[in-house]
Amino acid sequence: MASLPSELGSSTKELITRYYQMASMVLRKLQERNIQHTPPRTGPTFTISQAAGLVGRSASAIRIAEAEGRLPHQERNMTGRRKGYTLKDLDTMRQVFDTRPWRKEGDPPAIIACQNFKGGVGKSTIAVHMAQYLAIHGYRVLLLDADAQASATMQFGYIPDQDLDEYDSIYSLLQGKPERGIAQIVRKTHFHNLDLIPANLKLYNAEYEVAARIGVHGFNVLTTLARDIHKIADNYDVIIMDPPPALGMVSLSVMYAANALLIPVPPSIVDFASTTAFLSMLDETMGALGEHDIQPEYGFVGMVISKSEANIESQRQIVDITNTVFGRSVFSQELRTSAEFNNAASQLKTVFDLTSSTTNHAVRSRCLSQLNQLGWELEQNIHKLWPSRVEEM
Repeated sequence: MASLPSELGSSTKELITRYYQMASMVLRKLQERNIQHTPPRTGPTFTISQAAGLVGRSASAIRIAEAEGRLPHQERNMTGRRKGYTLKDLDTMRQVFDTRPWRKEGDPPAIIACQNFKGGVGKSTIAVHMAQYLAIHGYRVLLLDADAQASATMQFGYIPDQDLDEYDSIYSLLQGKPERGIAQIVRKTHFHNLDLIPANLKLYNAEYEVAARIGVHGFNVLTTLARDIHKIADNYDVIIMDPPPALGMVSLSVMYAANALLIPVPPSIVDFASTTAFLSMLDETMGALGEHDIQPEYGFVGMVISKSEANIESQRQIVDITNTVFGRSVFSQELRTSAEFNNAASQLKTVFDLTSSTTNHAVRSRCLSQLNQLGWELEQNIHKLWPSRVEEM
């Protein structure tokens, strides 16, 4: 058997340790450059016409409400123009105009797991952007990062393994002996009405520790996270969870806690095969959990064509197959590959965080249009979970 190459007579263990230490140092410096050397993050702002569209009233209605004192007068810049309405301003408008889209009493919060079997399918990108979309449109949202890679957490300005410890994530909750309750690990973000439960590398250990707990206490250990989430669920309309890209113990805990499932599916044979394997394993796992009376039930299962290209024929064929196989479960809006996503991610931000295009206006407009349409489709599925909205549909 061939051995790993070594440097200066180092053992494989020493070599791996040195590579890890060097890579960690470089990664930390890159993260610090992108997070700490920028101004404090603020949420997006909107013109009066944009605000009117988002709150469901006309621009003149906003002006009249300001003139009458029902809304605070908007701060102006040196040229006399409004500086822009924040998400908090929009929430105040919705309260005054009675247009908040919040679920009614008796409607269950939508608890959505964004999941697939492998990484690189756009899982965290979709989870974070959909959470931000819903916050922009007036919903109370919690984003729960359950992936030890913490990609979602980094996009909110944290350096996970420097800023966060094991008690800041769901790690201790999954152990069943939290030092802090779930309400204590929820963090506000720079997006009004969007809270975050962050993750860091320590969550890797939870896979083995939860498995060990199951060996002692049985499969009901997998319901621990669900019970914790329901302690705070009344505070939110939507909870979006970003689990690891595998059906391990953490993912199973997340998927039991969910009442809806969102599956990113890139249009390639490899990814379609991976999605098929994921569904096969999920089917088997749900069957096994059902034998222990802990089988999850989903109000909807949505498929999102992610990371697609418009003009690649082989991808179009896979898209057609995906639509044929999964039918109405496939969202009509694809989330196509865009330099806007890549450029935002390189700054550890999202497209909604950027105040201007990193490419050109047309590319940014297409990207935002896709996100908004995808978000609208997700909204329609969420409303199907709410009896008060089903009656209106």
